[in-house]
Amino acid sequence: MTLRLILTRHAKSDWASAALGDHDRPLNARGRRQAPLIGQWLVARGYLPDRVLCSDATRTRETADLIRTEMPDPPRVTHLAALYHASADGMLDCLKRAEGRVVMMIGHNPGIADFAALLAQTQPSHPRFGDYPTLTTVIFDFDAESWSSVAPGTGVVVDVVIPADLAE
Repeated sequence: MTLRLILTRHAKSDWASAALGDHDRPLNARGRRQAPLIGQWLVARGYLPDRVLCSDATRTRETADLIRTEMPDPPRVTHLAALYHASADGMLDCLKRAEGRVVMMIGHNPGIADFAALLAQTQPSHPRFGDYPTLTTVIFDFDAESWSSVAPGTGVVVDVVIPADLAE
């Protein structure tokens, strides 16, 4: 059986208010404008998640909401404190408990970039894969029966997109 992971970094966040802690930072105007483009891209390519695992930070929650609004049948979102600035190993632990055949995870750098590199059988040719800018989305396929059996180096990179690849 093939399992698919949609791995997305949150959209561009707002640093304007020094009074807000990192966890509570919202998206800025650019992030709110670009996040739906990723949703449209996912729909156009048929990359539709069954479930979304999302960090509980404000910017990741907003990113998930804006992406989901573009989907014909928006998937259920589970907000996980464990994904807030999670390491690659922490993200893998969360994924191993996932349900559904197609799972989307929304998180933060540097953990999400490390997680993508950890999962990939081979690094894709996209020049921004390594630094994983905001809203980078990578599609992985795994030849696995369950998420609990997914291991490092077993993900086949199917597609990669960053907002600069899409017309606004």
